[in-house]
Amino acid sequence: MRSHLLNDTTAEQYRSSVTEGVERVAAKLATTSRPFTGVTVDALAPRIDAIDLDKPLLDTAAVLDELEDVYLRDAVYFHHPRYLAHLNCPVVIPAVLGEAILSAVNSSLDTWDQSAGGTLIERKLIDWTTARIGLGENADGVFTSGGTQSNLQALLLAREEAKTDSFAKLRIFASEVSHFSVKKSAKLLGLSADSVVSIPVGADKRMQTVALAHELERCKKDGLVPMAVVATGGTTDFGSIDPLPEIAELCEQFGVWMHVDAAYGCGLLASVKYRDRIDGIERADSVTVDYHKSFFQPVSSSAVLVRDAATLRHATYHAEYLNPRRMVQERIPNQVDKSLQTTRRFDALKLWMTLRVMGADGIGQLFDEVCDLAVEGWKLLAADPRFDVVVAPSLSTLVFRYIPAAVTDPAEIDRANLYARKALFASGDAVVAGTKVGGRHYLKFTLLNPETTVDDMAAVLDLIAGHAEQYLGESLDRAS
Repeated sequence: MRSHLLNDTTAEQYRSSVTEGVERVAAKLATTSRPFTGVTVDALAPRIDAIDLDKPLLDTAAVLDELEDVYLRDAVYFHHPRYLAHLNCPVVIPAVLGEAILSAVNSSLDTWDQSAGGTLIERKLIDWTTARIGLGENADGVFTSGGTQSNLQALLLAREEAKTDSFAKLRIFASEVSHFSVKKSAKLLGLSADSVVSIPVGADKRMQTVALAHELERCKKDGLVPMAVVATGGTTDFGSIDPLPEIAELCEQFGVWMHVDAAYGCGLLASVKYRDRIDGIERADSVTVDYHKSFFQPVSSSAVLVRDAATLRHATYHAEYLNPRRMVQERIPNQVDKSLQTTRRFDALKLWMTLRVMGADGIGQLFDEVCDLAVEGWKLLAADPRFDVVVAPSLSTLVFRYIPAAVTDPAEIDRANLYARKALFASGDAVVAGTKVGGRHYLKFTLLNPETTVDDMAAVLDLIAGHAEQYLGESLDRAS
């Protein structure tokens, strides 16, 4: 079994095995005509259940054949232009190359003696990102597994900086369409169930700052402690960007930590055309970025950034076997001193490879293309009497609802939209997301693929309408 260990004696086997796997994936990418096959859980589960993991096939080609049957054939392919569902981006080739390198070398980014140059590359990318944001010379940060972890760490720092002995008094302010991880983080941080104050949004789905000011004033009046305001730089459902300059003013006025969840909208940091849409982010105390959303990176690749590097001390613990205190005096850079994680992948390498091959403008141009595409999609939906579209896009998301001409019952329209989404997914012709707006079911295009065209969107809208009409026709037949 030592023949399977990657080392100097197995380099050729490594090369041939990886090449064979890459060729299988390349062939699949070249021939995939739909984003999904439509396979069901009931159809796929027995195939996987039938595999006896205690009886290895002992042959790479045979394993890849099996993998084709249980995974590759039925995977959801984000690179396909009619995958329009969640915040999953097609990935750029330099990043995939970086993924292959980091997996093989297998550096762990917790300590210098496990990563060496990897530590310095990650730190360089953190500095690059904080400079793009404009956080100042004292800024710092660390890579994380994703936006949820980044938000959790940012709110941990905010909790500690609030300097109160009573967690029950702490309050976090976030818009009613902010990411669910804000409430999840509050629970994980030991805060009370009512610690997250929901701030209403306007018709544009942006936080109403008048309401925020009112709630901050009431918090102080009630003897509570405003811990943080979470402004969203690209909401998951609508791509809406909260009014960051106005929120920054209120945070300064009330002495509150300002966190910007820019997991989605961070692509604007590289944008050639739309950078001003996220102006005000430079005034944040902490920022979440997800490179695996709008920088076209493979999962996972995220970071939490802070204005004041000293605040990262709240995540610092020293272990004698790992990062003893003496290493700080010896100026040995251990990233675990800043991170909630210990063992951690060298995910920064993917972004490094991307920037060194494509440059920031190359990433920004791709993100600008999907933002432009969303504007065209908005025009398409606004002109189509079959659909109601909620809000003009700030980024690359469109939320809409099929409205049949002959049906007025909102509940029946809900069911038609739910059916259309499920039927579309089952067909494999396209994948769209769903959400609720005002308690009603809506559909969602999340546009992150520059290869998607207006014709693709128009075709998917026709498919949605067709499935909804089929449901309504069958519903009428059942009723009669």
